[in-house]
Amino acid sequence: MSRKIIYLINPISGTRGKRSLQEMIRQKTREQGIGFSILPTNAEGDYTFLTGLIREEGVTDIVICGGDGTVSSVAAALNGFPIRLGIIPMGSGNGLAFAAGIPKDPAKALGVIFAGKAAYIDGLLINGQFSCMLCGIGLDGKVAHEFAAQPKRGLQTYIRVTLKNFFSARPYPFRLCIPGTDGQADLQVNAFFISIANGNQFGNHFTIAPKASLHDGLLDIVIARRTTRFLFLFSVIKQVFGGYRVQAATSVESVEKIIYFQTPSLAIGNPDGAPLHIDGDPKATAKEFHISVVPNAMKLIQP
Repeated sequence: MSRKIIYLINPISGTRGKRSLQEMIRQKTREQGIGFSILPTNAEGDYTFLTGLIREEGVTDIVICGGDGTVSSVAAALNGFPIRLGIIPMGSGNGLAFAAGIPKDPAKALGVIFAGKAAYIDGLLINGQFSCMLCGIGLDGKVAHEFAAQPKRGLQTYIRVTLKNFFSARPYPFRLCIPGTDGQADLQVNAFFISIANGNQFGNHFTIAPKASLHDGLLDIVIARRTTRFLFLFSVIKQVFGGYRVQAATSVESVEKIIYFQTPSLAIGNPDGAPLHIDGDPKATAKEFHISVVPNAMKLIQP
């Protein structure tokens, strides 16, 4: 079957990098003899219009030149559609692309697209909102809200905002309900953050859930418990390097500074309204979250 690709590129361009990216895409896709079109991304995150184009034009692949937030919006709009999704990483964190082994270099990422090897990966739902990669409640949610308000984005800005919030971080009370075959486990904990991860990436090759897989039908839950500032930093570094074991979901012990377990679903009570992000984008928080994995949510082109 012949391929037809739609490339989605952020139009906040005028930047030399975006123009050169479009030129490279046009040249190399024509060299491959593949039909294509280039469309702008949608600031509101509404990609329902793609379904009509897919039907009318016989589109086989949607390639997102952007980050995890855009990938999530596109994947949510196309849920259940027999379409392949590709990524040319252009976001601030690019967690999904890096977890899937997609290179950051646009030319190499485009080479992955042309190879066309696609496989299903999981997603997750948090209060009905789709996420392709990672949700965070607490410190990283606050960072996401402040980062989005910055006039200048990029890694340096993200590091600056993160450091500022690290030194002013406070713990939040949470109540977790974790279902299991032997009944439900309940856990009350004060924590700086809770990460709900579909893959191992926090973004920028920063690994928060070392045992996570994109296609195992499980979510990796990482909880950074209240402790001193030094021990908090030490425990996060230890987690990044795989220092904490994965506990059984229904017999979680809260003695470790980092609690790490896997589950297909859970509920989280959030009485103090800790801030939320979904795939790096700030979202409105809630007093309670219902979270579940979505098996085989999207067919991702990957190496």
